[in-house]
Amino acid sequence: MFDVIGSTLTNAVAIAISPIPIIAVILMLMSPRALRLGFGFLVGWLVGILVATTVFSLLADAVTAADPTASKPILGVVQIVLGAGLLFLGWRQWRSRPAPGVTPELPAWMSKIDSMGVLAAVGLAFALAALNPKNLLVEAAAGTTIGRASLDTGALVVAIIVFSVIAALTVLIPVLFAAFAPQTAAKALTSVRAWLTANNAVIMTVLFVVLGANVIGKGIGAF
Repeated sequence: MFDVIGSTLTNAVAIAISPIPIIAVILMLMSPRALRLGFGFLVGWLVGILVATTVFSLLADAVTAADPTASKPILGVVQIVLGAGLLFLGWRQWRSRPAPGVTPELPAWMSKIDSMGVLAAVGLAFALAALNPKNLLVEAAAGTTIGRASLDTGALVVAIIVFSVIAALTVLIPVLFAAFAPQTAAKALTSVRAWLTANNAVIMTVLFVVLGANVIGKGIGAF
């Protein structure tokens, strides 16, 4: 089980340091309903990661259980395709980076965060975690790694939970920071938001390239 958790650590970190959800939760923590929106976003984010990773883990586990020998090259091809998709996303992120001196534009929905309700925050976080193609590819790669390991039910559940919690840490920490030290958090989170906004494209490019190469390597190793 621990080797599987170690194998998915890169995937979890890739989701954890994705700038958009971190910026979103920081904006929520600066709104009039900071903690309610922040905790709502955290719940949606964690549940979204859990659901997506579980689905892909169970699919890979079912394929492996059906025919352990024949499943290896099939899952290997799946991982190579997922890795290629991640490399493509890295290329797109690099192409979309702003010119030097130009302030990057954030998604339009971020301007509506102040008027957002708690359920909307939960739904937004779930969509970013489980439906956004960028995160979905990463979760699919992690789920495939977990599922093909043929773990027993208890170990499978633990591996998915550990992966999901690590992936959600960068949303969890700002929420707890704002809850227990609101004045200190306000200044620190403002600086973090500005840095992430300016470096979003570069961060995601590096992540996708490293993770894509890693997943392709695992796929090749399955043959």
